[in-house]
Amino acid sequence: MIYIILPFLTAIREIKNMIYERLKSKIVSHLSYFIGSGNEAFVVDPTRDIQQYLELAEKHGVNIKYVFETHRNEDYVIGSIELSNQTGAEIYHGDWPDWKYGNVAMDSDMFRVGNLKVTALATPGHTPGCRSYIVTDLETGDHPVLVCTGDTLFIGDTGRTDFGGPENKVKWSTWLYESIHEKILPLGDNVIICPAHGSGSVCGSNIANREDSTLGLEKKMNPWLQLSREEFIKQKSTEHHNYAPYFKKMEKYNLEGAPEYGLGPTIKSMTPGGFERKLKEGGVVVDTRPPPSFASGYVKDSYNISMSRLGMAGWVLPYDKPILLILGNLAELKATVTGLARMGYDNIEGYLNPSMVSWYLTARPVERLGILTTPELKENLEIGDWTVLDVRSIEEYESGHIEGSINLYAGLLGKNLDKIPRTKPIAVICKSGTRSGFGASILLRHGVENIYNVMGGMTSWVNAGFPVEK
Repeated sequence: MIYIILPFLTAIREIKNMIYERLKSKIVSHLSYFIGSGNEAFVVDPTRDIQQYLELAEKHGVNIKYVFETHRNEDYVIGSIELSNQTGAEIYHGDWPDWKYGNVAMDSDMFRVGNLKVTALATPGHTPGCRSYIVTDLETGDHPVLVCTGDTLFIGDTGRTDFGGPENKVKWSTWLYESIHEKILPLGDNVIICPAHGSGSVCGSNIANREDSTLGLEKKMNPWLQLSREEFIKQKSTEHHNYAPYFKKMEKYNLEGAPEYGLGPTIKSMTPGGFERKLKEGGVVVDTRPPPSFASGYVKDSYNISMSRLGMAGWVLPYDKPILLILGNLAELKATVTGLARMGYDNIEGYLNPSMVSWYLTARPVERLGILTTPELKENLEIGDWTVLDVRSIEEYESGHIEGSINLYAGLLGKNLDKIPRTKPIAVICKSGTRSGFGASILLRHGVENIYNVMGGMTSWVNAGFPVEK
């Protein structure tokens, strides 16, 4: 694997005089960047909670001069306006859509940040207005050292092209191919790629788990870059992606500007009695405990959205009703609130303190969800009549599934209840047990009974050597 590492090490040496910070948000596998030189810096695609960028500016003793947006984001609230208000930084983005704030960075526009030269590059495809930003360290020469590619080029993947509707898929896919091959790849093999998302993002179909790469490595290892122009356009324009309901709110906020976030809200600690009253007033419960803990006892009608899958909240949570939290650990409160706020959820009313234990101690009613191990599921399928409901994506399902199983994506279960048989037990399965826990909680809210969450999911099934169908 040394051929993978050496080009990146060569490239990283070139930015030794730069300030370079990559900030990761688990909520939608979002990546933003804080890059600087001398006493100046810029931020690319900031999260809504901007305090982390202000702290970095203080840490490095720099002023944030620019905020660069790679595109109008669909899956999280961007913090550009608030960061600009706090720092005086100028905001730049592409020429689509019709922005209500900031400035347009035209193709080849250049910006100076200390000893760095930042060049805007029009790279349409994911959207018509996508911009990439080339960074050159003038102290080391005139060759680019990194490029922020937004949702145009990921590590191991490329951006989705379906946001323009079916009628634009071929055109946008053509743009994407041309942007990658005619504008980004010619920058040079040693140029570091800084995408807007990592593995797990809905903006790609199969982003690699690797966090570091160069354009040279992508040319060797990214399967999309091995395709001919015709193959790329055909596969990209027929690629399947889901569109979460909360995207519409994100598109509005990121066009007009979101409400100010500041240091974030103060979330109320609630007794079981207060929690129950809010629940009766229409509150929606999000239980972030791991699926086995949720299954052992939960408040009726709760959504089980574990911390590792908090982004699934956008499929079900309303913006016009109070959200009530049940946490597995009080230390997760800030991360949960911040994560939901990055999706625009400012309606968190409070959390059950200290945890579900207080609900038990006051003798309040609980519901239970059945669980199965994969050996138990295998045995039940051999001796009985069961429905196996696979709630992974279509791509995951087609890569290997249990024979006879039904594939319905977890986020879409509420709209596809008529496709689920009710006359026999239902085993809900995903990759590991977290999305299936979420899916099971959706079914329970809709009155579906006799449900079991399969612990370990298809990973456990495959590791046990049980048969899969493709």
